[in-house]
Order: sequence, then structure tokens, then C-alpha cells
Amino acid sequence: MIRLVIAEDDLFVREGLASLLAAMDGLEVVGTASDADELEAVLAAVEVDVVLTDIRMPPTHTDEGIRAARRIRRERPSVGVVVLSQYDDPDHVLSLLDDGSDGLGYLLKERVVDPAHLRRAVESVHNGESAIDPKIIDLLITARTRGESAIDRLTDREAEVLSLIAEGVNNATIANTLHIGEKAVQKHINSIFSKLGLTDEPEVHRRVKAVLLWLAKP
Repeated sequence: MIRLVIAEDDLFVREGLASLLAAMDGLEVVGTASDADELEAVLAAVEVDVVLTDIRMPPTHTDEGIRAARRIRRERPSVGVVVLSQYDDPDHVLSLLDDGSDGLGYLLKERVVDPAHLRRAVESVHNGESAIDPKIIDLLITARTRGESAIDRLTDREAEVLSLIAEGVNNATIANTLHIGEKAVQKHINSIFSKLGLTDEPEVHRRVKAVLLWLAKP
């Protein structure tokens, strides 16, 4: 039985999700919350396996869900988190995966009408895997078309660097992991961007797209 908590400030969405998930075999909704503070209180009171949280909640309605997800993964690493959003912004995905992708998911709210899709996301993060909404990758279809064969053209070292970027680590950590200098890391990253056709965008967007191309590779 996977024990779920739902954090969503919209009452109708919250109750709708609770009803939908409670009707699925093997899933149990053990708590709900309307904001980040309530979510923290629920997590302190019950045993939880997976949290579904809206990306924007009171008080600021900005990125409370992402900040909550990163805090949960830091303080409760056994708990999987799926961030629900109506925004298909790759920057949000990068922010979510900044400390690593294990046990984290990003799902567009339009997907929750499909019980099978929602269940797969819940089970994936519960198993320590990542779950990125297919539409996010679909938005990059042009880059992916250019990049599918380019992924195969990466050198072994470039593939190592890109796999570490996909884990959400920064350049300094990549350098320490591979026992090379940060300048060498940046050189490899620039080569990766060039081979994937991602040279004409801000670096934050290039890192997002490179990660998603890596996650999407066959």
C-alpha cells in the first residue's frame, strides 16, 4: 500500500485528487493540505510514501511546491514527490531536479484526468525513479530531432558529464566526481551544447534541454 498526501490550495482539485487516488487499488490517501505549512504538519503526523503537491500555493503562489519537494527529498529521502503544475516551463523542471532526480516527478495537471498516467507517476517516484511529463519533452521536439543522433556522437567523457548534469549536480561536483578541473567540465558542457544544437539559448535553458534529451534517449 502506497500512502499518499495531497497538497493543493484549490479545494475542488484537492478533493477530486483524493477521491481519484483513493479509488485505486494499492493507494491510500492519508492526509491533505492546502499550503506548505499544513503539508509540513501532515508529514510530521503520519507515515507517508509519496506527496503530490501543487507547484504554487499560499502564501506567495510562486514555487512553494518545488521548494517543498526539495525540502522533503533532503529531510525525508524515502518519500517520493510529484509536483503538479499547469505550467509547462522547463525552468521549473530544472529547479526541481537541481539536487538530483531520484524520487521526483513533474506532472502537468491536465494529466491527472488520466488515472493510469497519474498512477504511473506515483509508482515511479515511490520506486526512486523520476517522472517527467511527456509534454515537457514534446515541447523540445525540434531540439530532440536534431539531438537524437547527436547524443550518440557524444564522447564517453561528454556522456559522463551529461549524465551527471541529469542528476542535478553542479559543475564543481562534476569536476570532483570525474577528477578533472572545472574549466574542463565547462569545455565538455560547451561541446555537448554544440553537438545537441543548443548554442543559441541562455545556459539555464540549454541545461534543461540537454537533460531532457538525455532522459528521453532510447
